[in-house]
Amino acid sequence: MTHAKIQEALEWRYATKKYDANKKISAQDWKTLTESLVQAPSSYGIQPWKFLVVENPKIREQLKPVSWNQTQVTDASHYVVFAYKAEIDEAFVQKYIDRIVEVRGVPAEALNDYKNMMINNLAKGPEEKINVWSQRQAYIAMGFLLETAALLKIDATPMEGFDPAAYDKILGLEGTGWKSVATVALGYRHSEDSFQALKKVRFAEEQLIQYVK
Repeated sequence: MTHAKIQEALEWRYATKKYDANKKISAQDWKTLTESLVQAPSSYGIQPWKFLVVENPKIREQLKPVSWNQTQVTDASHYVVFAYKAEIDEAFVQKYIDRIVEVRGVPAEALNDYKNMMINNLAKGPEEKINVWSQRQAYIAMGFLLETAALLKIDATPMEGFDPAAYDKILGLEGTGWKSVATVALGYRHSEDSFQALKKVRFAEEQLIQYVK
């Protein structure tokens, strides 16, 4: 991928307001989009997130009223709800350690110091602080999804305009330790979406990027 192609994708994307409900993302493209979520980085590599792809149209209809009646919820090809781990306990840390052992083939004993560090910093950390930390991790994954969609010329809309508690109830997250924090609608812009013709408004590079020498 050339620099020009990346620049083109960055300029092409915008937060789509109206989707063409008749256009669907191909299976191949969707696989690439899900891979961007799986491969997204997180602090410690622990991945304190879950991605709920809401396919059931009836559930999407239930989510729409608690999302300020935004049509992206029901009209987009795919709708992803980002959930974060509200509490990092020792069992979750151990689950991650077990996965490292499985993938890398290292002895579990060699990871004891790393495991204890995560337990002390996360499992035994202040709950409010860990909540905020976990939510921030989810936004890293969102960024990867948005960029990948742009490179594929698939429209995407990051959304926070919804009632998280209502989402948790509708999606069966209550009491699971997972909580919804943001969503992304994905699909193809409708020809009637006037926002696609607007120039993107960004501060100049020199106002945003400072080089510390």
